[in-house]
Amino acid sequence: MPVSSAYRPEPRFFDLGDEYGDAVRAADFPQAILRFRNDRAAAQVGLETLTDQEWVAHFGRFEALPGQPGPVAMRYHGHQFRTYNPDLGDGRGFLFAQLRDASGRLLDLGTKGSGQTPWSRSGDGRLTLKGGVREVLAAEMLEALGLPTSRAFSLIETGEALERGDEPSPTRSAVLVRLSHSHVRFGTFQRAAYFDRVDMIGDLIRHVLELYYPELPRTGDPAIDGPVMLEAVARASARLVARWTAAGFVHGVLNTDNLNVTGESFDYGPWRFLPAYEPGFTAAYFDRTGLYAYARQPEAVFWNLQQLAACLRLVAESEPLIDALNTYGPAYGAELAGAFRRRLGVADAGEAAGTALVEATLALLKAHKAALRFEPVFFDWFGGEASSARALEGPRAAAYRSPEGEAFQAALVAQAPDRPERLSHAYFAGSEPQEMLIDEVEAIWAAVDRDDDWTPFHDKIVATRAAGAAYGL
Repeated sequence: MPVSSAYRPEPRFFDLGDEYGDAVRAADFPQAILRFRNDRAAAQVGLETLTDQEWVAHFGRFEALPGQPGPVAMRYHGHQFRTYNPDLGDGRGFLFAQLRDASGRLLDLGTKGSGQTPWSRSGDGRLTLKGGVREVLAAEMLEALGLPTSRAFSLIETGEALERGDEPSPTRSAVLVRLSHSHVRFGTFQRAAYFDRVDMIGDLIRHVLELYYPELPRTGDPAIDGPVMLEAVARASARLVARWTAAGFVHGVLNTDNLNVTGESFDYGPWRFLPAYEPGFTAAYFDRTGLYAYARQPEAVFWNLQQLAACLRLVAESEPLIDALNTYGPAYGAELAGAFRRRLGVADAGEAAGTALVEATLALLKAHKAALRFEPVFFDWFGGEASSARALEGPRAAAYRSPEGEAFQAALVAQAPDRPERLSHAYFAGSEPQEMLIDEVEAIWAAVDRDDDWTPFHDKIVATRAAGAAYGL
């Protein structure tokens, strides 16, 4: 077998039956040029021993991995910018395999750009190479910053010329594979509710609790287990959006088909990282009302949770579902303080101190957004008081010596350093952090598009991983 002994196939989505997806086949691409393989992620699921030829066979031509039944395009509905769309589903991807990692988590290998499915509508089922490059870079940066994120597993150029209305065309094509902790979306439940399928709602609740929240009690009664599941998803979602906030990340398209039941971020389209603090900053050019702007993401996720709760009304009473939803706000507040502490490398000093730290950090970023980019503040002050000399002698010292800077320092030093030993990492000897701002992403793509030069792309991945190792998040 071309896999290691750590490979543990477990295709459990297929236990749900034929009504949750459609068997499909990948497109027959004219080329398969390996551009990126994530051996770090592959080692966690026993696939790092594949040769490049074997890798391309499995993730470019989609020959079945051992113990896997074959690709399935998942069925789901969703609210897209709060308009319900029953005509969705995996239109350019499929669930290719499921397997356990070293820690026992059930993970999916899912595709993007693998060809047309019954849910493609008028689309060609393809992914642009630029879109694939951008997703790899987004996932790598989010992983480095300690967010629960899908990981870009493989990127293979496929040799087709695609026409797109939102980028210069014809443009190059690719197929991406991501490693994700579930592709069961809020929209998966919405589809079952749309058809008034109480049985499917119950099956999904059992499936999610058994596979993704095995530590929680289960009774087998959806009326009881539904609210238990909803609270777990609400808490996981609160953690996710809090860490987006602390990372300055804007997902761009927070539709109900882009949020899953494990609270793991995935499907990176028009994403952005904040260049500087701006609550109304949007990632998608088509988000004309700012529905999914940076500061509106917590509310957007809660709205989506309400749609999930509405589906569960088919099997559970309102009161326990409302109680489950009401855990989101307090959980978000606690997770936000925790996310800022983690990013600044300080220990928990209590709720009041955590709230003060968040407020002081945002006040500093707001008051000096012309002088302070978002990411460098966390780089300069990682380790708390232990970084004060370095930060106050660095290129942003003037902002840090302002009244807002002094208030920020006071809030920071009220919490003890959590990881000062990491400051000896070579990463902190520099004056600037790794960032993933759109201008650099476009420059990386330009080198690929213009000269077929992949060096800046691979160099950025190495540098981003080094930053992640330094932060240790």
